[in-house]
Amino acid sequence: MNAVELRKRFAEEYGYEEGVRIFFAPGRVNLIGEHTDYNGGYVFPAALTFGTWAAVCPREDGIYRFQSTNFEKKVESSVSELIYKEEDDWANYPKGVLKELLLELAGPEKFNHYNGADFLFYGNIPNGAGLSSSASIELVTGLALSKLAGIDIPMIELVKLAQRAENCFVGVNCGIMDQFAVGMGKKGQAMALKCDTLEYHYVPVKIDGYKIVITNTNKRRGLADSKYNERRSECEQGLELIHAEMPHVKSLGDVSLEGWEKVRHVIKDDVISRRIEHVITENERVIEAMKALEENDINQFGRLMKKSHESLRDFYEVTGVELDTLFEEASKIDGCIGTRMTGAGFGGCNVSFVKEDAVDTFKAKVAEKYTEKTGLVPTFYICEIGDGAKEMI
Repeated sequence: MNAVELRKRFAEEYGYEEGVRIFFAPGRVNLIGEHTDYNGGYVFPAALTFGTWAAVCPREDGIYRFQSTNFEKKVESSVSELIYKEEDDWANYPKGVLKELLLELAGPEKFNHYNGADFLFYGNIPNGAGLSSSASIELVTGLALSKLAGIDIPMIELVKLAQRAENCFVGVNCGIMDQFAVGMGKKGQAMALKCDTLEYHYVPVKIDGYKIVITNTNKRRGLADSKYNERRSECEQGLELIHAEMPHVKSLGDVSLEGWEKVRHVIKDDVISRRIEHVITENERVIEAMKALEENDINQFGRLMKKSHESLRDFYEVTGVELDTLFEEASKIDGCIGTRMTGAGFGGCNVSFVKEDAVDTFKAKVAEKYTEKTGLVPTFYICEIGDGAKEMI
């Protein structure tokens, strides 16, 4: 669906099209660095060229209406009714962003540039695949609301606001990586981000002769219902014990491999120790991977991707049979130099670097073996790295 078609659909749903503006926010793929974001470590995400579009127009009656071409659920709310409702399903994300924006501006009286809005969303991110459909809808909502109100909010502030919406309104204790990648993405470049300080720089992804292939397990993964919050709690428990030995440490992302070896003995619980092992070694892998890409050593990058998956499988335990099957089968294909799960896990997607002339073989063989072992049919996406959230002119 293009912008013209979205405007037409908006007119069909709302009965008018004058004054409608179109905004876009991408999905994201994390090339390496999983479950390090909320632990204050490094991540290496990139924005994608598919995502969420929003056709939006202001109202003057204080009512906000949210519809999507992807879901049947339609939600209507006033500012005074901005509370989380399970039955509102996907619409809780834009509602949460609206509430956080009002709080940011110190109350509804500061947000009187307009009173209400009609939204029609369209997305082509596989829902529940772990490619940040939630962050995409959050950023497109925040950008649209601020632009329609004539309020100039820096993108980095919208990123933080969107994360707060997911943490405080939706109740998912996510880190900032997803929103950051969706808001701050640049075409052809990944982002080397230290999540606790938000220090970042862009790294060109030069993989001539290779394609980024995302494979969807097609096993739905509801992040809020997964063991995501459990893993975060385990890391927090480990950090508390480490902090007693290393008072200067504010996050696991501050602990080096050498430092971990010195304090490993204080973690008596084997499960928590394995969680910490993953986070600290994964953080080191991200740093090595960034360097490899900057030096055009794509083979080393690929090797680090595989080690990342193995750690997520063996130490963090967030993969499962579907993601592990994709990893195992992808690793067997000549021309696939790197492959790993991406996202929070428990289903979702795998990301691979595959030689262009091997992509068809990769898809055919991986699909055959995956379906044979799991009974599910995977979906493949050949991806390009695109820009972050923006208004479509």
